[in-house]
Amino acid sequence: MQVRYLDLSVKDPDLKRDLLGAFERVLDHGRVVLGPEVDAFEAEVARYCGREFAVGVSSGSDALYVALRALDIGPGDEVITTPMSWVATVNAIALVGATPVFADIGADLNVDPDRIEEVITDRTRAIIPVHFTGRMCKMERICAIAASHGVDVIEDAAQSFGSKSKDGKPSGSFGRLACFSMNSMKVLHSYGEAGAVLTDDKDLKEKMESLRYAGTVNRQDCHYPSLNFRLQTIQAALLMVEVPRLDDIIARRREIARIYNERLFDVVECPIEDVSSVHTYYTYSIQADRRDELQEYLEGKGVETKIHHPYLMPHQTAYRGKFAPVIPVAERAVTRILSIPNQEILTDEEVDYVVDSIRSFYGAG
Repeated sequence: MQVRYLDLSVKDPDLKRDLLGAFERVLDHGRVVLGPEVDAFEAEVARYCGREFAVGVSSGSDALYVALRALDIGPGDEVITTPMSWVATVNAIALVGATPVFADIGADLNVDPDRIEEVITDRTRAIIPVHFTGRMCKMERICAIAASHGVDVIEDAAQSFGSKSKDGKPSGSFGRLACFSMNSMKVLHSYGEAGAVLTDDKDLKEKMESLRYAGTVNRQDCHYPSLNFRLQTIQAALLMVEVPRLDDIIARRREIARIYNERLFDVVECPIEDVSSVHTYYTYSIQADRRDELQEYLEGKGVETKIHHPYLMPHQTAYRGKFAPVIPVAERAVTRILSIPNQEILTDEEVDYVVDSIRSFYGAG
């Protein structure tokens, strides 16, 4: 059996019909830049996350950059974040001229609030927690720490659309700003690149609308030197087709995670869901002894896996030697993490095959 980690082809004929219909509607009206579907998408994302405003942008990476620019964060400022995320998080901080500061993670692979408090200084302007793999950070505690020090929180919710805290508060509803990625790999996904920034502040919303359009006001007069981060109408239209499917997608991913948790807990470290949040499992990431050997073995069995991500952000070549963070938990975890297939289109037989293959590697039968 061959089990792909991620299959982006569209095999459902009803879904394909709806996507083509959305594409044709955009071709018919011709407003291919910031058309009416963008307005509809922004309204739906804001509603879903309980926010006043959403600003659609061209990617999750651009969402982070636009959010930092909107808060005028730049040279001389420090921004605290996790060492364990896709490099876009630290890149956005570096590209506005600020200094990234890394706080170690906890057992949940998310930034540890206690470690955040240890690295706050009088230069700290913002905290960017990342809901890694789709599991919510301890946002109540993080927001309380930020408020006590007078700094902003920018949620990097790129991996967690649809996740919720224990009281039902959605991912993206905590920070002064919240950034989402909706690229083709995400739970709520476009068919290419897309992103959004959420806020309740009308002034910030209007500034971000300017920043995504070369910093112009009324699309004519440049107030802030910026570039083009506009969301394509086509992507917004296709995303609106995906929105009604979101609950079913999350339910299936959670069911796959339940099976993995029940059948793999004794051979690998599973991302057991705690009572503090509802996990959407953008990735199902185990921590495993002999990780590299396991990955090679699974490849031989036809099971595709990924490491998200093999380099901690401060250890990327571009940043190597520039920081000396104390992050022993992250440094151990990065040698053990492995994402196994959990896309909602997996069949029960494929899930069973993945389980049996992992158990076989460890001689667990």
